[in-house]
Amino acid sequence: MWENGWRDQVWGELNRQWDIIIVGGGITGAGIFREATRAGFRTLLLEGQDFSSGTSSRSSKLVHGGLRYLRHGQLKTTLASVHERERLLDEGKGLIRPLAFLYASYSGDKMPLWMLGAGLALYDLFSLHWGHKRYDPHGLARLTPDLSQSELRGGYRYWDAQTDDARLVLRVIQEGVNAGGVALNYARAEGLLQRANGSVCGVKARDVAGECQARATEVEAKIVVNATGADADRLRSQLDMGARLRRLRGSHLIFPISVFPLKRAVSFSHPVDGRPVFALPWEGVTLFGTTDVDDKNEAPVEPKISKAELDYLMAAVTYAFPLLEINEGDVQATFSGIRSVVDSGKKNPSQESREHVIWSESGLLTVSGGKLTTFRMMALDALRKLGVRPTRNQRIKHRPVLDPVELPHESSGLEPCLRQRLLGRYGRDAWSLITTAAPGELTPVDEALGNRVLWAELRWAARAEGIVHLEDLLLRRVRLGLLLPQGAIPWLAQIRHVVLPELGWDDQRWDVEARAYANQWRQNYSLPSPAKRHLVEAA
Repeated sequence: MWENGWRDQVWGELNRQWDIIIVGGGITGAGIFREATRAGFRTLLLEGQDFSSGTSSRSSKLVHGGLRYLRHGQLKTTLASVHERERLLDEGKGLIRPLAFLYASYSGDKMPLWMLGAGLALYDLFSLHWGHKRYDPHGLARLTPDLSQSELRGGYRYWDAQTDDARLVLRVIQEGVNAGGVALNYARAEGLLQRANGSVCGVKARDVAGECQARATEVEAKIVVNATGADADRLRSQLDMGARLRRLRGSHLIFPISVFPLKRAVSFSHPVDGRPVFALPWEGVTLFGTTDVDDKNEAPVEPKISKAELDYLMAAVTYAFPLLEINEGDVQATFSGIRSVVDSGKKNPSQESREHVIWSESGLLTVSGGKLTTFRMMALDALRKLGVRPTRNQRIKHRPVLDPVELPHESSGLEPCLRQRLLGRYGRDAWSLITTAAPGELTPVDEALGNRVLWAELRWAARAEGIVHLEDLLLRRVRLGLLLPQGAIPWLAQIRHVVLPELGWDDQRWDVEARAYANQWRQNYSLPSPAKRHLVEAA
């Protein structure tokens, strides 16, 4: 889809009249892009960095119904979220999968078990699946032997779902492109175009993909959508609109599964402040999170975990899993994302509403907030706000969230689990990925570490998924920067052999990219100073 030379072709076609320009290539922008294109509108998506490079690749990887909304009486929001989760599970097999959660309750927890049970019963009724079950302390211990039994009151099992957030974003964008839209990464909207009356009619776009940074143009459209998430106030400020959003940072730790073994997710209340935290298995590692603190850094500073957040998360790990004797040196990687919420001035960041908001200001439509699970609902709400009434696809809201795909009969020799995984993650490109794989590449990069990423996925991403920098490949397309020790830097020589011919880079370009990636990983994805135990040598 995005093979060598595609960027030059797209830049040459930008100076035409568009119906809708969407600024922002996270899940919010991706969802609006796809729904607008399938409704028949000439739609352009511009992302200032890489697709999903912001919060949408740094989430907790959960596709959930919003159990926390029930605690605040938001029944309608929970019902809608549960329905979206069920649709994604049904239509996104291989990309979205069910995840069993255990909620462990300890003496002193603020929420009584009966209240949690009532909420879970309602949760199950919304999804039309009765899946929760209560356990006494001994029952929980059998399911998760490493869980602390000291003052354990018991708990519940219930079901949600998880995904690879960056792959979900990319698949949604690709389906929008298949429907006729145009999406371009590393194309920064540096300013807004305005008519004489002050209303927005387009954007000033600049190419920030390395050597082409001098390339810039003005792109006009009937509608401009601001889907830049935590940075949405930056575009709004160009219309002299005051800041309305609060930037909250959520940080996570990643552990090798050998150090922190889990077969199902475990959630419990943090012993310090009672906030819910969780540990969950994800793609062969264990993910632990999350924090919820104000982020005072101004964009475009990349978020990273603080020492205080590390201490907070490690306190929860050692509280609930003392038998594992986990310490900071066991952390394989960290990552942080910024949530944007409407700033109501609440002292406790966790009490701010997570519902999405839509503002129309001088022709600029800003869509912010919300969550991964409800991206399609947000997109349809945005189109309704614009007064869009599709004539070609009146029943658009009843169409699948993800396009149905099948592999040809020739692929029947693949293992069923592998077949489903590739279909879910790559959609209609799955068969091309398989047929372009070199001999031996339909095998994991390092199966001994629990990793399921295939060498063929690296080749395909380098060939056809819009890679501009090495970080795009390792942190978002295949996630090896999180899934392998030391950000996969010890594997770079092998990775280079597979991807360099597809990327079209020479040796000098590879060396520059490898150094830049190693520095970025140390700075933003490893332990914060002074907690670092080891420095990764430059590749």
